[in-house]
Amino acid sequence: MSIDRRAEVVQAAAKSFAMFGYKATTMDQVARIARVAKGTIYTFFDNKEQLFEEIMKDFVQEILQLAENAIDPDKPFAENLHRALIDVLNYRKEHELFSRLTMEMKEIGTAAAGFGISMMEEALLGFVANAVQDAIAKGEIKPCDPKLTAYVLVKLFITLVVDWPALSGEPFKEEDVMRLFELYLLDGISQR
Repeated sequence: MSIDRRAEVVQAAAKSFAMFGYKATTMDQVARIARVAKGTIYTFFDNKEQLFEEIMKDFVQEILQLAENAIDPDKPFAENLHRALIDVLNYRKEHELFSRLTMEMKEIGTAAAGFGISMMEEALLGFVANAVQDAIAKGEIKPCDPKLTAYVLVKLFITLVVDWPALSGEPFKEEDVMRLFELYLLDGISQR
């Protein structure tokens, strides 16, 4: 029974953080949404920060599972990475909690919102770094620093999918993103 209550509290808190953001969410709101006494929340979590961290851990696991599900061992590295990153970015874009945290971070710079976004980004970078390491081991890509390469790959991908379309007003088609991704990074742009 207490596990059900705990799950209800976590679900209610996730809803509150998505609706109101980190800063505006209170334990009273979470208790109202969960339909429990405020003291019930404190039987599971010491404070709002601990509750938020629990929700972000769940969110990170969802993202990592989504990325993992996009990997097909029979497909090349570039194709797998492209699919995993597209799936993760689409999920992030449509997920209310991530959208609210991003907006809160931009508008008022709440440290906890930044922490939540950083948790997600670090997990994604770790996933990509592992994929880079596997691709190096298979001889699909040149030896390189997996962490730095993961950072560059993810940032380039976000630039192509999110930043450039926002700036230019013209989104790329999925196949264009893949072609540009390969041109700028995987194939390189030098004539050597």
